[in-house]
Amino acid sequence: MSSAFTRKVINGRPLIARNVSGGEMANRTPPRDIQRIACVLFAMVLYTAVYYQSGGARHYLMTSSSAITSAAARAGTLQVTTWNVAAINNNPFEYWITYNDEYEKLMIQIEQFINTPTEAQDVPVHKVFTQDMFQELDHELTERAKWKSVAEYWEKEYANRKIVSEFLKDPLLGSKRLASMPDRITNTINLANGEAVFRPTVINMYQGSLDNQQQWWSAWKEFMFRTTLSINDKTGQTVKQIPYQMLQPISPAKYPDITPQEAQDSLPLQTLCGAIFDAILVHMMNECAASPKAWQALKKTMVEKLNKQKTSKTLNILADSHYVKSDIVTLQEVSMSLVELARKHAILGKQFHIIVSSEFLDPVRDQNSVVFLNKDSFPAGVDKEITSQVMKQFDENVPVAVGDVLAVTATNVQGDRYLIASFHGDTNGLATKPVVQAVNAIVPAGHTLIFGLDANTYEQGKPGKTQDVSEFAQFFSTELHLTSCWGDTVNASNYTTFNARTFLQPQLQKGCRSTEKRSKGDVNPKDFILFPEKTFSIQKTWKDNTGEAKYTENMAFPTLDFPSDHGILATILAKNSNI
Repeated sequence: MSSAFTRKVINGRPLIARNVSGGEMANRTPPRDIQRIACVLFAMVLYTAVYYQSGGARHYLMTSSSAITSAAARAGTLQVTTWNVAAINNNPFEYWITYNDEYEKLMIQIEQFINTPTEAQDVPVHKVFTQDMFQELDHELTERAKWKSVAEYWEKEYANRKIVSEFLKDPLLGSKRLASMPDRITNTINLANGEAVFRPTVINMYQGSLDNQQQWWSAWKEFMFRTTLSINDKTGQTVKQIPYQMLQPISPAKYPDITPQEAQDSLPLQTLCGAIFDAILVHMMNECAASPKAWQALKKTMVEKLNKQKTSKTLNILADSHYVKSDIVTLQEVSMSLVELARKHAILGKQFHIIVSSEFLDPVRDQNSVVFLNKDSFPAGVDKEITSQVMKQFDENVPVAVGDVLAVTATNVQGDRYLIASFHGDTNGLATKPVVQAVNAIVPAGHTLIFGLDANTYEQGKPGKTQDVSEFAQFFSTELHLTSCWGDTVNASNYTTFNARTFLQPQLQKGCRSTEKRSKGDVNPKDFILFPEKTFSIQKTWKDNTGEAKYTENMAFPTLDFPSDHGILATILAKNSNI
C-alpha cells in the first residue's frame, strides 16, 4: 500500500506525517509541540464556551449574512411567522405567570384573601380607607374639581361595606364600572414626550413606597389632584391636564346597571370608588405578604422583566436566528414605539422593511397590525397598501377597530406577487370570518394570499358569542378554498394561548384560582397562517412560547423570558411546481 504524506508547519518547524498501515507515524510530532497544540486547542474551546455563554454566538448567528439569508433567497421556500406581541399591559400582577415559589405563594394568599376571607380580613371599608381620608377626598372633589360631594354615598353605601364580600366581590359595582373605569383611565398615563406616569397603586408600574396606608394616600391624593401632565389628545394636540380631569362620565346606555342618579354623579363617585379600591389593594398586599418590603421587591423584579423589558425582549426574539430568516412576519397589537424601535434595531432594521398602515392609525388606542418583509426576499418592499379596500368589504357592525387590519401587496425576488395581510381579531372572534372573507375577496389577479392572524378562535365556541375554531376551519377551507399552516382541518386542542387572570385586577369576575388556570383561563387555538389551497406544501410548522422555537404545553405564559400571552407561530412553505 502506497503512503500519503502531509506537510505542515507549526511554529516555523516543518512536520511531515505519513499515513501507513497499522497506524504508524513517520517523523512524529515532538512532545513539546503536542503540548503547544493542546494548549491552543484548549484555549479555543474555552473561548468558544465563554463566547456562547455570553451571548456572542447568538450575536454572530444573527449578524452573519449566511445565517440571516431569507428562506426564499436561500432555498426557494417561504418562511412565514405570525405573532400577537401584546400581553403584559401595565399591571405585572394581572395574569398568572410562571415564575417562582415566592410569587406562587403570594398569589395564592391573595386568592384565599378574596375567595375565603376570615372575619379579621373582611373588615369594613372605613378601617382601610379612613374617615379622615374620605373627608380629604371630598374636599378635593368639591373645592378643586368643583364636583358634587359624595358624602351621602359614603355614609349610606360604602363606609360600612366589608372590603371583600361587599366591595371587591360586588358584581353590580363591577358591571357599573365604578372602580374599573377610573383605573382604566388613570392606571398608566402616556405623556406627550413618550414617557409614562403611574397612579399610586399595586396594579401598575408605580415604584414609590406603599409600606402603609398613609404613604399610599398621600401619594394618591397628590397624583390625582395636583399633578399637571402634558398629554396628547385624540387629535394629536398637546394639552395639560390633571388626572382627575381625564375621567369620563359613565353612560347608562353602555352600562345599564348604573342608576340614573349614579350616572349623573359618576365623576366624583368613580373617584371615590377608585380610591377605596386602591386602598383595599395596598392593605391586602401588606396583610398577605411576608412584609411590605417583600412584595414590593417582588413587584420591582416583575416590573423590570415583564414590563420594562417587554419591548426589548420582543425585538430580541424576532431578531433570533429562528425568525430573522423569515421572508414574511405579521404582528398584531403592536405599539408605534415598538415599530420605531424595530426600525432602529441593529438587526431588524437592517434585515426587514417594517410596514404599518399609513391610512388607519389610532394614536390613543395604539394597537396596530404590522408586516415585516425580508429585504433579501422583497428588495423593493411594499408595492401598495390596500387596507382601505378590506375595510370597505364589511359593514360597521363588524367589530374591527382602527389598526386591527393591514393589507399590502409585494413582489419577491423571483417575481412572485403576494397580498400579505395581518389581522387582530376581537376578543370573541366574531370579526374573524368577515375579515378573512373580505381580504380573500380583494386578492388582485396574479397574487397569492399570505395571511397571518390572531383569529381569537376558541376550542369550544358558542354560536353568536365566540368563534369556534373547527367551524372557522371549515369556513376558510370549504367556502374560501384556503388552507392553513396546520392543514385544512385543525386540532382544536392545539393551543397557542394559555393565560389566566389573577385576582389582582379590577374585574374580579375574570379572576381564576390557582387550580383553575386551565379550566377557566384563556387556553385556546387562536393563531393561524392562511394561504390558498394547493399553492404550497408545508415543510414544517412550529409554535413557540419560550422564544427558543419550542412550545411548553400546559405552561401559563407570559413568563419572565417570554413577553406575550400568544405563542409565536411559524411555517416553512414550498411552492408547488404545478402552480
